[in-house]
Amino acid sequence: MKRGKVQVFDELDLDLHPGRITGLMGPSGCGKSTLIRCIVGIQRVQSGLVLVLGHPAGSPKLRRRVTYSSQQASVYTDLSVAENVSYFTRLYGLPRSEADRVIAAVGLADQRTQRADDLSGGQLTRTSLAIALLGKPEVVVLDEPTVGLDPVLRAELWTIFRELADSGITLLVSSHVMDEANRCDDLILMRQGRIIAHTTPAHLLTESGKPDPDEAFLELIRRDVARTARHSMAGTVARTDVAPRHAEEER
Repeated sequence: MKRGKVQVFDELDLDLHPGRITGLMGPSGCGKSTLIRCIVGIQRVQSGLVLVLGHPAGSPKLRRRVTYSSQQASVYTDLSVAENVSYFTRLYGLPRSEADRVIAAVGLADQRTQRADDLSGGQLTRTSLAIALLGKPEVVVLDEPTVGLDPVLRAELWTIFRELADSGITLLVSSHVMDEANRCDDLILMRQGRIIAHTTPAHLLTESGKPDPDEAFLELIRRDVARTARHSMAGTVARTDVAPRHAEEER
């Protein structure tokens, strides 16, 4: 896939398992957000096919079944938690009780009357998550929901993510913080627009021979760099070998 003249992805191929938390991990700029945008259907794909629940990404049939929360909290700061969630509840044509359900699900019942501009970063993220949970979606896609949060708030959010997965919802959660890998069921590790591993936390450590996810990911990057260099070297040698024969033919 290209964005303008820049090649973002090349030959991506992956499947997500239902009812599990899949962590999309990798350094900033590796293509995580663009891949997420492709999955939820808000990024035009130049070639290839993205299927979600058996339908092309972004198709009308998926509007209630797949939800997305971006890196920035999608709330109106001059409204309270309840007002924000109720607005989207009415917009989706859902019963009023649905707003109460999702506010309770993300642990914001005590803050329901609090204005968004008075909330902490973690509470803002949970308000966005509540909106994403409206209508009981089957797939929830979260783009770096824990970025900038302290360890306590991050842990609270991951507890909520686990509860959602245990209830049968499929979650795709992106992050560049590798210690969050252990909280996932499956892992997709990206580098420079390519998937260098689709594995589980346990297999990641086994495959890399390293004791923690940070070291494991760095080891996979080192291997990928070496593999890319070998392929590049092989291509250079092949072109060098071909050139003299062409020159001889011309003479």
